[in-house]
Amino acid sequence: MTSRARLHVRFQALLAALARGLDVREIFQQLSVVAAQLVPHDEAQLAVLTDDSSTARLYVTTHNAPLEVRSVEGIRPIGNADQPRLLDEVPGVERGLHSGLSVPVRIDGRTVGCLALFSRRAQAYSDRDLTHAERLARYLAVALAHQQLADAARDVTVERERVANIDVSMELLRAIADVLDIRTVFRRVSTIANKMLAHDAMTMSFVDGRGDVVREAGTADMPELPRTLRLSVPAAHEIVIGDLTTDAMCVTEPTDVRAHLLDAGYRSALGVGTYARDQAITVGFLSKQPHAFDARDLPIARRIVDHIALAVSHEQLAEAARQIAERGGRTDRLESRVQILSAQLDGRIDVPIVGESDQWQDVLKKATQVAATDTTVLVAGESGTGKEVVARFIHRASSRGKGSFVAVNCAALPEQLLESELFGYERGAFTSADHAKPGQIELAAGGVLFLDEVSEMSLSAQAKFLRVLQEREFQRLGGTRILKANIRVIAATNRDLRKAVEQGIFREDLFYRLTVFEIAIAPLRERVEDILPLSEMFLDAIGRSFGRPPAALSEDARIAMLSHQWPGNVRELRNALERAAILCEGGLIDAEHLALPRAADPDPPPLVDGASTDLSTIEQQTIARALRDSRWNKTQAARRLGLTRTKLYFRIKKYGLEEPPAA
Repeated sequence: MTSRARLHVRFQALLAALARGLDVREIFQQLSVVAAQLVPHDEAQLAVLTDDSSTARLYVTTHNAPLEVRSVEGIRPIGNADQPRLLDEVPGVERGLHSGLSVPVRIDGRTVGCLALFSRRAQAYSDRDLTHAERLARYLAVALAHQQLADAARDVTVERERVANIDVSMELLRAIADVLDIRTVFRRVSTIANKMLAHDAMTMSFVDGRGDVVREAGTADMPELPRTLRLSVPAAHEIVIGDLTTDAMCVTEPTDVRAHLLDAGYRSALGVGTYARDQAITVGFLSKQPHAFDARDLPIARRIVDHIALAVSHEQLAEAARQIAERGGRTDRLESRVQILSAQLDGRIDVPIVGESDQWQDVLKKATQVAATDTTVLVAGESGTGKEVVARFIHRASSRGKGSFVAVNCAALPEQLLESELFGYERGAFTSADHAKPGQIELAAGGVLFLDEVSEMSLSAQAKFLRVLQEREFQRLGGTRILKANIRVIAATNRDLRKAVEQGIFREDLFYRLTVFEIAIAPLRERVEDILPLSEMFLDAIGRSFGRPPAALSEDARIAMLSHQWPGNVRELRNALERAAILCEGGLIDAEHLALPRAADPDPPPLVDGASTDLSTIEQQTIARALRDSRWNKTQAARRLGLTRTKLYFRIKKYGLEEPPAA
């Protein structure tokens, strides 16, 4: 076959491809090579006119082979686009182009663009070349016409698909609208999604905090896989498309998941990552066809996954609401338990459980929570705040409530005596040990050992007691037998144990053993609401011990008590009331009976607006403070002051304490 015949065959093959509607941009480079046998050129361009024919868009060019498809708006047509022309001045001089020709590309007699050929030789083209170029342009026009028809048909198809996708999306939304767990309808979701994006299997996985993928749902065709996997999954708002037969989709830790999928017949996958509130989600689409997914599937896949993420978000919101309700129920039950235990303890032990302040209620709530366990507890607070009261509360409310409550004051015993008191001793352990004696740890077996002022324990005793907490065993002094310590330890301190550790007077390891659960008790001066309820309880108990009705407090006594700072806390309060009950001889307790220090005394308590000792001024300041603290809730303020609402209103009017306007 001659070279001319071979050229003819190649040319006809390319023209046939164009006639079939093949995108001219895909074979323009090849077309240029073949056309160069007819019209020699170094560069070819096809430009398409805009709708108003004022400018042209560079549709395709052979510049910078391999083919570089450009879409540059706003370039001017080369020469007169309606007429074939030989070009002496051409663009691209910087690339060495010196001559060219331009012929129109017409569809139904209307010029839609132009074909331009360029040469590095000057005056390289003649009228004969224009004739050949026009022939090429006619074939290109056919291809462009086919392509325009195909684009129009594709637009119609896309619009139909869009309408269909909207219908399917609505069906998908209806399927998940009333479902609180999408896993229960996941197969139904896959069936509906298949109308938009064909697939053979579908999975949904959550990514946990360690980066592991936990498979939450899958269709029936999914092979058996470990539920928790370490996968190379797409991050949120990313999409991964791949062929399972290539390394790009390889997943091998901890199980060769890809092998399972290939054995099940799957050949390609599409994975979409997203977030449902704070939960990372990956949805995977699997197909048994190779190369089943491409970039055109991305918008549809994203829409499907967005619907799933929406359902998961609804589920999470419902779960959050359920948890809030459950926590509220637990709080109510806990408060009820506190009240019941408080009532029981008030009748069984001589300790003040009474208190209305938020701080004291929080202490009782924490004590009730920890009572149900056998955890070691540290109760911290100033002297006289009621640390032993809380310890006994925990003991009574626990499963050890029927066991012993053994209290040891670590500050009241010297080092050697403290150790023998705690651990006990055998006969002959020291000079005066003429008989064996069990220690407080043994006596507290099955119950609670309360270590008061634990910060005063010597370092030697701390080291020995640490073994009790760690190993739950000990030895008597002078003994060799290992004894078991079946006790719960509750410790108390009025010092800052952290500072004691820093100073080297308290062991750090023991500190951490004791502070598993810490309860801090606020001083009475920070719990003003508790002063009057505690006073009523103490006066009632004191009256019973004196064999007479309980004494009552005058208004000036109440004001004085509320103004006092109570450095001795609850213990000082009880002592002051007992002394006053004796001095009043069954009458009304007045401020003088309480003998509380006034502003002129050393270290007087700070007053609200100064250092006045006038009772009227103190009363005015105290009422004003109670109103501010209760945010002008007069019922609450009256309760804190121990007054009726009528008396409180009278004093508000008397002292001109008007509620400030809202900001």
